[in-house]
Amino acid sequence: MAVNLLEVKKTPNKEELLMMAKEVGLLAEKYALKADQDSKLPDEVIEKIKAAGFHKLLRPKEYGGQDLDYFTFGEIIRTIANHSIAAAWLSYFFVIHETWVAFLPKESRDELYGHGGLMADVFAPVGKVTEDGEGYRLSGQWNFCSGVLWSDWIGLGAITKLKDGTEPEYCLFILNKEEAEIVHNWDAMGLRGSGSNAVKVDDVYIPPNRIFHATRVINGAGPVDGNFEPDYQIFNVPYIPWFLMGFQFIQIGGIERLIDIFQEKTENRIRIFNNNSNEKEAASSQRVLAELKLQLSALKGLANDYVERLTYYQQNRIRTLDEEERERLFGIRGHISKTTSEMALRILLTLGGNSVFKGQPTELFVRDIMTAASHPTHHYEDAMASYGKSIFGFKGNPIW
Repeated sequence: MAVNLLEVKKTPNKEELLMMAKEVGLLAEKYALKADQDSKLPDEVIEKIKAAGFHKLLRPKEYGGQDLDYFTFGEIIRTIANHSIAAAWLSYFFVIHETWVAFLPKESRDELYGHGGLMADVFAPVGKVTEDGEGYRLSGQWNFCSGVLWSDWIGLGAITKLKDGTEPEYCLFILNKEEAEIVHNWDAMGLRGSGSNAVKVDDVYIPPNRIFHATRVINGAGPVDGNFEPDYQIFNVPYIPWFLMGFQFIQIGGIERLIDIFQEKTENRIRIFNNNSNEKEAASSQRVLAELKLQLSALKGLANDYVERLTYYQQNRIRTLDEEERERLFGIRGHISKTTSEMALRILLTLGGNSVFKGQPTELFVRDIMTAASHPTHHYEDAMASYGKSIFGFKGNPIW
């Protein structure tokens, strides 16, 4: 299917985008318990995400993107997460997975963007690669492929020496989902609605035009056939720090909702064993709520600092960062991840037994936030160690 570059559509403004984000979130919230039980969101929610066109927002403008500012992008994800962390997780992934396509040769860009399907990936470089003529053959099993149930294209990570390279490098090998087997093993503690099942591939041929050269892009390279859209925002920022920016907004949106739940439950909570007192009059819960509100404000400030840095990089066409600056961003992601998890657990423990029943909002949000925090791209211990090493002049994490 050819891309119609002449098609003109009205570009939604920020208010319209946030309204659509809230609609996605509310629909996903309606099915929260079902999604948790089924280990996937209903197709109706995914169709709502597609209808909103979120997955196209950060494509190159030539392919229907709109040069969306990072603040609005973060607000879209945070708004959805206020209602459903799983829906925010998938919405975010569907957006960012469209960006590595921009670095492929034109024939592949036209094919993948023109196809109209969603895209998934697993960056973990666990695949085995062998040469086959002009291309390569890929085998392996990749867990945690978020969005794969609804995607048509999948990028899978592997490290190999390419024919035009001098040493092994990190790549995504892109194939159609029909060439892979979905292994239905997604039975996790949280984020169950994401349907993040495994993908198994057995000796699938990958042509050279369907390889995303991750190492080269991380080191500042543009598209393989030249910069066809010089002002495209993703060509002018450090790719991995940008690619990972949305996780913090998922966690902030979720903890923001949990704080609202905590306040509402506390205002209506009567403590039978505390002389039938109203819990909102207790200094302990008052202190907890005050601390949570201030922590939330601090986390939002850190997230805004992250986005301001990305905006500065784009405006100044900065594609690579010095080690300390790069690892500072990893540190911000790790700090937000750990802090939201601690806040979620504190809310659960302070609210007591009535909040541990399976499937009610408090319990669901706590599980989702803590599961989101386990992702390696914002793992707290790794992030702090890497940032600390870089401050002293050592190399930090090789990717994050």
